[in-house]
Amino acid sequence: EVELVESGGGSVQRGGSLKLSCAVSESIDNGECMSWFRQAPGKKREGVAAIDGDGRITYADSVNGRFTISKDSDKNTLDLQMNNLNPEGSAMYYCAADSLGGSCDTLIPFFRYWGQGTQVTVSS
Repeated sequence: EVELVESGGGSVQRGGSLKLSCAVSESIDNGECMSWFRQAPGKKREGVAAIDGDGRITYADSVNGRFTISKDSDKNTLDLQMNNLNPEGSAMYYCAADSLGGSCDTLIPFFRYWGQGTQVTVSS
C-alpha cells in the first residue's frame, strides 16, 4: 500500500504562485506513472500534469506553460509548481500514483493510489 500526502495548498491572489508537494511512502523512482489532478465543487476531477517512469511529462492545455511537475528524489516527493494562478485554478488538488488507465499521458483519473488532497483557492 502506497501512502500519498499532499501539502502546500493555500490562498493566493490572481497571478500568484504556489508549490504543492506530495510525500510518497515508497521510492519516487519506482517507474510508476504519477500525476496531479484537481477537482472543483460540482465539477469532474481533471488531470493537471503527469510524469511517467521515464520522465516524460504531460500537461493539461489549461496549465501548460504555467505549471511544472517534477520529482524530488532526495525528498521522495512529487511536486507541482504553479505560477500565474487564476480563479479557475481554485480546487482540491490530489496526487495519484500507479495508473490503471493505460498510458500515463492520458490524464485519466484512474489510479490505484490517491492522496487526501490539498485545497488551492485563487481570488480575483
